[in-house]
Amino acid sequence: MINVLLVDDHELVRTGIRRILDDVRGFKVVGEAKDGEAAVQFCRQHTPNIVLMDMNMPGMGGLEATKKICRYCPDVKIIVLTVNCEDPFPSKVMQIGAHGFLTKGAGSDEMVRAIRSVHAGQRYIAPEIAQQIALTQVTGRTDENPFQSLSERELQIMLMITKGEKAQDIAERLNLSSKTVNSYRYRMFEKLNVGGDVELTHLAIRHKMIDIDISY
Repeated sequence: MINVLLVDDHELVRTGIRRILDDVRGFKVVGEAKDGEAAVQFCRQHTPNIVLMDMNMPGMGGLEATKKICRYCPDVKIIVLTVNCEDPFPSKVMQIGAHGFLTKGAGSDEMVRAIRSVHAGQRYIAPEIAQQIALTQVTGRTDENPFQSLSERELQIMLMITKGEKAQDIAERLNLSSKTVNSYRYRMFEKLNVGGDVELTHLAIRHKMIDIDISY
């Protein structure tokens, strides 16, 4: 039996995936979490085989949650399932320990195939994402997406800023000082050539680093 934890802030998404997996023999959805904190806590208590992890969630996002689960629960394997399909997200999450990467445009058959592959000890990256990563590595080009110039920590803070979180809240969540968070923030502005949080958010939307969620 493959025990799966679903992590997504949208109940409708979790319900849809649960219905798909409930119909697959040998699969069992053992829990759901709507943010990264709950996902980390569940994994430390129950150790599911597979976590299907969204990236862009309120509070602790998928990037930080993936990092923590990989650190504290090495037997748990994570498949990222997100709309954040543009590099550097796929490269970053695989580097920090994720075992798979799928976009939310994937079909149910591909999702099931990915879960089985990862549970069997393999890595699975959606073909279009794998091609994108390979082209970037071969050509060495990073100019098509300016966010490729950001570090893992800068990407993490960027996601939090574009969700409307303030520097003080980000600092408390990441155990950093507000001064350090603002230093990262202004460094991002320089790298991306933007003048503030609004421009940063618009740029992130344009490059498909975040999705527009009208439910917030």
